[in-house]
Amino acid sequence: MSAEAGREGGSPMNPHPREEPGWRLFRGDGVPRHVEMPPAPPWRRFGAGERAVPEGAPSASGPARPAPYLIEPEHADVVNAALHLRRPLLVTGSPGTGKSSLARAIAQEMDLGEVLRWPVNSRSTVQDALYRYDAIGRLRETALTRDRGEAEPDIGSFVRLGPLGTALVPGARPRVLLVDELDKGDVDLPNDLLTVFEEGEFEIPELARLPEEQPVVEVFTERAGERATVRRGRLVCEEFPVVVITSNGERDFPPAFLRRCVRLELPTPDESRLRAIVTAHLGDDALEDVDQLLDAFLRRRAARELATDQLLNAVFLRAGGLDVTADGLLEAVLHRLGGAV
Repeated sequence: MSAEAGREGGSPMNPHPREEPGWRLFRGDGVPRHVEMPPAPPWRRFGAGERAVPEGAPSASGPARPAPYLIEPEHADVVNAALHLRRPLLVTGSPGTGKSSLARAIAQEMDLGEVLRWPVNSRSTVQDALYRYDAIGRLRETALTRDRGEAEPDIGSFVRLGPLGTALVPGARPRVLLVDELDKGDVDLPNDLLTVFEEGEFEIPELARLPEEQPVVEVFTERAGERATVRRGRLVCEEFPVVVITSNGERDFPPAFLRRCVRLELPTPDESRLRAIVTAHLGDDALEDVDQLLDAFLRRRAARELATDQLLNAVFLRAGGLDVTADGLLEAVLHRLGGAV
């Protein structure tokens, strides 16, 4: 074995040398290496380690917990108003102000389970968010079972509730539903939601048409392995879900929709709040020598649209020893969000 191979940890039997984790995981030199991935940022951890508090961040003893959601008392009061009134909370604000994270914070703090998420796009419909019926799959399975002389499959096996439908499943405690970026949907989508939000129930016509002797059907929900009971084709909630609707302010909503919502405008965080956010996610040590990077972020944000998580990305890289202030890298991390790329 050569001295160079010994330093790199390679051998004739293992041509891929092992290296200690570092910032230059990819070198662009075409040389294969065995590289161990370093720990991900807290907000990019999934599964068992999702959004765990990093070492050095304030946390109680015991299992890792999500980083605290920082919110002003007056804004928390608006959230409480929506909770007491059982009304959807319409959250607006610039990108990166924590609109979507608010739903997760409510669910975590109130112990309401995993957040149901409905990401809205131009093709979204209320029916798809309520339920989906696989008519073709049922027809195919029915033909196969008849050929085998078996009983026809239950229709409930071909009905799956969407995130909105699952949120309305009766239960002792409400579920949390995040309707993300409603302003990206069709112009009629807010009005289409009014009846569901007012009545707290909906009908599945395919089940409502079943004969009288089949009043109850078990259907799948958004959650794997979970089933819900639908009686005579209707599903009626017992506790109205905690509905958090986010909007980037790309268009106005109709008055009838706004009247049924409690509105919360999240402000763009100032320097003091940005420092608190950095500490909450990355610990006190992350604030050391962060002034230059924070000043660069504030200057760029004044001239263009930037999100708070872009600052967190930059601080995370700097804490690992990377020179984020280099012009090319700084522009890549703190790039503008609006306009042409």
